[in-house]
Amino acid sequence: MPRLVIAAPSSGSGKTTVATGLMAAFSERGLAVSPHKAGPDYIDPGYHALATGRPGRNLDAFMCGPDLVAPLFAHGAAGCDLAVVEGVMGLYDGAAGRGELASTAQVAKLLRAPVVLVVDASSQSRSVAALVHGFASFDPQVRLGGVILNKVGSDRHEVMLREALEEAGMPVLGVLRRAPQVATPSRHLGLVPVAERHADALASVAALAAQVRAGCDLDALMALARTAPPLDCEAWSPERSLTASATASAPGSATPQGRPVVAVAGGAAFTFSYAEHTELLRAAGAEVVTFDPLRDEALPDGTGGLVIGGGFPEMYAPELSANEPLRAAVAAFAAAGGPVAAECAGLLYLGRSLDGKPMCGVLDADARMSDRLTLGYREAVAVSDSALAPAGTRLRGHEFHRTVIEPGAGAAPAWGFTHPERRVEGFVQQGVHASYLHTHWAAEPSVARRFTEAAAARR
Repeated sequence: MPRLVIAAPSSGSGKTTVATGLMAAFSERGLAVSPHKAGPDYIDPGYHALATGRPGRNLDAFMCGPDLVAPLFAHGAAGCDLAVVEGVMGLYDGAAGRGELASTAQVAKLLRAPVVLVVDASSQSRSVAALVHGFASFDPQVRLGGVILNKVGSDRHEVMLREALEEAGMPVLGVLRRAPQVATPSRHLGLVPVAERHADALASVAALAAQVRAGCDLDALMALARTAPPLDCEAWSPERSLTASATASAPGSATPQGRPVVAVAGGAAFTFSYAEHTELLRAAGAEVVTFDPLRDEALPDGTGGLVIGGGFPEMYAPELSANEPLRAAVAAFAAAGGPVAAECAGLLYLGRSLDGKPMCGVLDADARMSDRLTLGYREAVAVSDSALAPAGTRLRGHEFHRTVIEPGAGAAPAWGFTHPERRVEGFVQQGVHASYLHTHWAAEPSVARRFTEAAAARR
């Protein structure tokens, strides 16, 4: 599998611009391009999916463990001609205090993939060679195959940069000029998701493809991608992972008879999800049906389980509140003991209110926007038995929000965080598991099986 990792010295250098533009430009050539994102971010993969027509997939060595990075990559890239992996933060930045764990560099090494460094050259000339040399030599196991210069100001500026990098022996694989017309809007948690601006996002991706096509040597980049050696691993499979987790934790566990309906919230307010979650639910025997809490006034027919993931409900609080029939349906489903898995945005939706607007009222808690960003990896242990996991289950996850909910935990908390801070968080009541913590179910497939079994029991 030809593959490239698109990295940068720091955030804001242009990784998303280059990675998305490359995905789209190569797709326009008729190649099947597999899009990937290092780290937990949900938003960039939406743009990757627009660029390639395939699900954007995350590779997170903290949440899933280093051993799953290559298998998950191989699963997503199966049948493709090229894979492009967008990095996270700076090349060597990872989980705080954990060395290289969850860094772009670690992902590149686990994938044995060449790295292309995107450098914001707007305020430097010859110094770019020293910068690139430092990144190339810091870890000999990271193979830096070339540089794409971003935000180059003029022809003369480009000449100086190229001369400096030629002295350093580093190939220049592309030069992009300043192009504010292809900038994508952002807000408090990053770029505005594709689902909220689909037509404009399509235009942005097309403009990125044109910019990259004009400024980058696509043939040289493809040649570099082909230098990646074979990966010695078996592709991840949702079916095999469920079988392995059943053997390890519950011998004799079987797929539920029939196909219980698991309703998954979507639409503009609930855009954060990992493709593997749906794949695991289906492999566990569920029929997955998407609904939009902004538009649909009832849960899908036969709903046995309800998944409400992350997103931006704070941007749509009035509209979510106005959909009283659905709020009532969700509240009735939860009151009847229906299994509900809610993460972050889902937690806010289940509360009594969000920024003063009535929500579902499943939880006796009120949420509001704040000035404080809560961000970081967490190590967690399930405090209470729930439809997702028995008490004592250990998972790693990620928090990313600018809202607060009061109280922050119920009488039966969802998680106890063990690192980097000790506290309890979230709510477990009847069939509801609601928390700020984002998790990746590929790390613990038994979550999907247990939830599907709980949904089947509702029939």
